[in-house]
Amino acid sequence: MDKIKIGIVGTGFSASFHIEALRRLPHVEVVAISGSSLVKAEKMAAQYAIPKAYGSPEELIRDQEIEAVHNCTPNDLHYRINKEALLAGKHLLSEKPLAIDSRESAELVELARTSAVVSGVCYNYRHYPLVAESKRRIADGGTGRIHLVTGGYLQDWLLEETDSNWRMYAEHGGATRAIADIGSHWCDLVQHVTGERIVEVLADLKTVHPTRKVLTGENGHAQYKDVPIDTEDCGIVMIHLEGGAQGVFTVSQVSAGRKNKLFFEISAASESLHWDQEQPNRLWTGRRGSSNREIGSDRDELSDEAAAMVHYPGGHEEGWPDGVKNLFIDFYAAVEQAQEGKPDQDSRTFASMEDGHYMMKITEAILESHKRQAWVKVKPD
Repeated sequence: MDKIKIGIVGTGFSASFHIEALRRLPHVEVVAISGSSLVKAEKMAAQYAIPKAYGSPEELIRDQEIEAVHNCTPNDLHYRINKEALLAGKHLLSEKPLAIDSRESAELVELARTSAVVSGVCYNYRHYPLVAESKRRIADGGTGRIHLVTGGYLQDWLLEETDSNWRMYAEHGGATRAIADIGSHWCDLVQHVTGERIVEVLADLKTVHPTRKVLTGENGHAQYKDVPIDTEDCGIVMIHLEGGAQGVFTVSQVSAGRKNKLFFEISAASESLHWDQEQPNRLWTGRRGSSNREIGSDRDELSDEAAAMVHYPGGHEEGWPDGVKNLFIDFYAAVEQAQEGKPDQDSRTFASMEDGHYMMKITEAILESHKRQAWVKVKPD
C-alpha cells in the first residue's frame, strides 16, 4: 500500500511534535509544510527534510498529492483552515480547540458529517495505555457507580509578569486561555474515561496578572511595555456529569514548579482510580476492604485496549510522545479503513469533530458561569 501523504499547517511547537510522531508510523509520509510566511515554512522544511514548503495554508491544501492535513496553527486560524481542508476533501486532524466559538464548530461538524473524509481533534491524553485501562475498568463495571471526579491541570510557564505568549490575547486564542488551552484536555479526558458528558458547570476564574510586561526590544535594547490581559491565568470549576456524579477541577498556568501536571481521581462505589500524566506508567487503584495497588504499563496486566497502546516490554517506560503516536496510529487506521471503503466508527478512540464541538460548548458554559457566578447548563446538541 502506498504511504498516506500528509501536509502540516504551522511551524510552531505543535507542528514539530506532529512531524516527529508521524515519522514513527511506517505507512504515512509528511510531504509538505506551510507557515505564516514562506521563509518560516522553508526553514522548518529544511530542518525536517520535508520536500515541499508553502507560504500559505491555501497553497498546501490545493496540493493534489496531499491526502491529509494536520492543522497546527494558533486558535484563531483553526476554523478557516479546517473548513478549507474539509471542503477540499482532505482528511483532517486539527489541534484543539476546534474553533473560536460553538457557532464555528457547529458548522465544521455539519461539513464533516456530509464528507467522506476522516476528521478529528488532537486531544492526545486519551491515548495513554493506563487511560485506556481506566476507561475499560469503568465500562466493565468493576469500579461501580461513579460518585466523584476530581483533579486538574497545573503549569508554571506563565507565572511571571514578564512571561508572554500569543495565547494570552483573546484575538488570537479566544475569550478563554487556561480553560481552552489545558482545562479542555482535562474535560475531554474525564468524559472519555467515564463515558459521561459534563452537563453543568460552576466556574470561578482569575487573572493573576491583569497587566503583563511584554518585551519589545526597541532600539536594540530590552524594553518592556505594559499590556492589558483579558484571559484567565487560573481557575476552579465544579461540574455535574450526566450520570449524576459531581466533580471539581483546577487549572493553572501560574503554579510554580508544575510543568505539565494533568491528573484525575475517580471515586466510585467499589474502587477509586488515580492517574497523573507526569507519572504515566502508574495507575493507582484503591479499595476499602483490600490493599491499594499500582498497575504498571506491562501488557500482561492490562486489558486488550490498553495493551495495544504499549509498544515496548514492561519496564521500558513510555510517555508523552508515545501518547501522540498512539493518537496518530488510531487516526490513520481510520483513514485506511475509509480508503478501503470499510469505515469502522466503533473502533475509533480519537476525539471526533462532535467531541470538539461539545468541548466548545463546555468552554462557553464555563465563561458564562464565571460571568454570572452561577451554575450553567451546557447547551445540548
